[in-house]
Amino acid sequence: MKYRIDGRELDAKAFIAFVNQVWPGNYDEHKTTAALSKTMNITAYDGGKLAGCLRILTDGYFFGTITELLVLPDYQKQGIGSRLLQLARENTPTMLYFGAQPDAERFYEKNGCPKGFQSYTIPKKRR
Repeated sequence: MKYRIDGRELDAKAFIAFVNQVWPGNYDEHKTTAALSKTMNITAYDGGKLAGCLRILTDGYFFGTITELLVLPDYQKQGIGSRLLQLARENTPTMLYFGAQPDAERFYEKNGCPKGFQSYTIPKKRR
């Protein structure tokens, strides 16, 4: 597995194909390109195949958040998510806040992330 930190070369088409294997949806390529340009993208590649990705949105000083940590189903439980999280910890300029699905809480706690604030959402339809 080859890991890249802040992979600016992360292609929107490849990312959409990757995301659709985890979170199926109808993603816009141009909006995805814009979104990827605003985050630090830490990626895991198996050869030329994107197998995992962690994205960080940060102001560089006060606040940072993990927008998502995704690993393809066939690559899960192989330490890729843990390695991506470790690379995020080593390379972020700020403390990171993030939410977790209830079934992922154990993963984050196992990786040394203490449980923090309760999160809330303001839902909005994707355009």
